[in-house]
Amino acid sequence: MSYPPDPNNPYSQPPQPGYGYPQQAPPAAGYGYPQAAPMQAPMYGYPPAVPQSMPGMVVTSRVLLFIIGAVQIIGAGIILTGAAVTKTVTDRARDSYESDPFGGFGGAATGVLVVVGIVALLFAVFSITLGVKFGQGGPAVRITTLVYGSLGALWGLVMFLGSFANKVNPAPGFVFAVMWLAVSILMIVGMSTRDGVAWFARPRY
Repeated sequence: MSYPPDPNNPYSQPPQPGYGYPQQAPPAAGYGYPQAAPMQAPMYGYPPAVPQSMPGMVVTSRVLLFIIGAVQIIGAGIILTGAAVTKTVTDRARDSYESDPFGGFGGAATGVLVVVGIVALLFAVFSITLGVKFGQGGPAVRITTLVYGSLGALWGLVMFLGSFANKVNPAPGFVFAVMWLAVSILMIVGMSTRDGVAWFARPRY
């Protein structure tokens, strides 16, 4: 039979948990004991910072879209003016000779020029509208601009190769093709950079 230890006996051992004495719970945190910091899950990456203003390459792409739209408007005006002149010359020649001296070529050329001029005007409106959307547009605007720049680069490459077919003076076509290629590549780069992606993916309220 076991007896409880005498508290007045200095040689007696302190009571052990489980031998007739209840085990005491550890002191709660906050009563003189520091509380352990909660464990945090390790972070293996940080989300890209949301740009507060439009990044430089995005601004460049936007300005280039406006410039392209202006050039397309000027080109459309020149083409439609040429269509009007062609129609006037054809009508006067028909009135003078009481028949079409061009064999119908004048009317066909006028129709082609009108269609090309209208298409150029539509592209001008599209370019300017796309540039305006850069302020509040989302990922769809970025992807559309990326595709637009890629098609422009392809067209610039075609013009670049076609400039060598002009044996008389290939310089104007060559310079224009190089400039068009450079503009298209700048637009592609502006839409592909990390800042550009973050700008169009930012939350809009």
